[in-house]
This record gives sequence, C-alpha cells and structure tokens, in this order.
Amino acid sequence: MTAAVPTILATSGGLVPSPRLRWEVGPLTDYAVELAGVTGRAPRVCFLATAMGDNSEQVTCFYDAAVQRGFSPSHLALFPMPNVEDPRELLLSQDVIWVFGGSVAGLLAMWRLHGIDLAMREAWQAGVVLTGVSAGSICWHSGGTTDSFGSRLRPVTNGLALVPFSNGVHYDSEEQRRPVYHSLIADGTLASGYATEDGTGVLYRGSDFVEAVTETEGKTAYYVSRSPDGTVTEQPLDTRLLRAP
Repeated sequence: MTAAVPTILATSGGLVPSPRLRWEVGPLTDYAVELAGVTGRAPRVCFLATAMGDNSEQVTCFYDAAVQRGFSPSHLALFPMPNVEDPRELLLSQDVIWVFGGSVAGLLAMWRLHGIDLAMREAWQAGVVLTGVSAGSICWHSGGTTDSFGSRLRPVTNGLALVPFSNGVHYDSEEQRRPVYHSLIADGTLASGYATEDGTGVLYRGSDFVEAVTETEGKTAYYVSRSPDGTVTEQPLDTRLLRAP
C-alpha cells in the first residue's frame, strides 16, 4: 500500500529520547507510517542521512529504533558512493522515506548530483510518504532558512519545491529562526510558507496544506505570509496533538 495521493509530513521532530536507545521513533514519524496505509506486513521505511554526510552513527541509531518499532528498515547512503546499485529502485519500493537533519544545502547538492531529486519526485507522485526533520523538512519546499553556510542563518532557495511554500524549522528553539524567516518573506527572497516549532509538523496532500500536528503538547505551527505591501503576517494554526502508540 501507498498513500492515495502524494503526501509529505514535514517536521521539526519525529524522534524522541529513549531509555534504551540513542533515540527512538516519535509520534510524528509513526503518523507518517500510518499515512502510508500499510496492513498485513511491516512498513518499509528508508532512512537518508545525506545532510549529515551519511553519518554512520545516525544510520545505526535508525536501524535500532526501526527494529524496536517493528519497521522493515533500509537506508540510502551516497558517501563515498551509493550503497545500492539502483537508488531509484530502492526509494520507489518504500512505504515511507525519512530524511534526517543537517546541511540542507549539502543534501540538495548531493541529491541533484546523483539524480535523487528526480527519484524523490517520482516516489512522491507514486504515493510513497515523504517525511523528515529540519533539513529533511525544508528540502521538500521551495526554500527556507538554513545554517548550512555558517552560524548566521541564510536563505536556501533551491529546494525540490514539491510544495509551493517556504519552510521555517526549529521556530521556537533557535533565536534567529523567527526574525530571519520573517525578513526573508518580507523582502520576497522566500515565498510565504509554514513554520514548525520543535516537535511539530505540517501535512500536505498534493500541493495543499492539510493540517498541523505535534508530538509535544503545547507546541504549534504557523502560516507566515506576505501581503502586497510587504507586511508579514504570522497566523498560528490549529495543531492536533498526536498520541504515542
């Protein structure tokens, strides 16, 4: 089974502290798997840590967390060479693709170099649910704010644009995120878009926003838009609390 329509759950979360593991799957990622509609077998979830240079520790952490949750795990690495003969085939065979955080600029460059950008679009159109955290959230949008280039936040404007919005992540936990996102929307560098506090995500079906969800009680998401006169408006969204299984 795959989602009935192209589906993205873009988040500033999806993993939570664990008493036994480095981290474990959080309700946001569980929700992404639920959206895939898998029944009668373990859901196939592929993990990409491209934005962290395919950090082997994070890949190991994913496998530990995936096995604990009952997923059928795999991963796609691009450093120092692809770990599978046909990355497109791997991605299209999944129920969910989960993209980890790090350098969104590096992620986008490596994906385009290897044709992963095209494979991701094809997987999305085929109903494979796309999800991820931070860089793994911004990448699906037209752009967002990033520390890929240094400690001062800068815009990235060459996202995959599967949805026609910009994306602000870690909106409540990093001091620069909110004002820089506002300023870049105000001057037209970024399109209007959706911002997520830590532990929160936004769901899109096709290119349409559907709902905001959170795995952390009290957290929310926002729609940040620019009017013709350059005024920026921030609208808090009704944000549904996801319960742990």
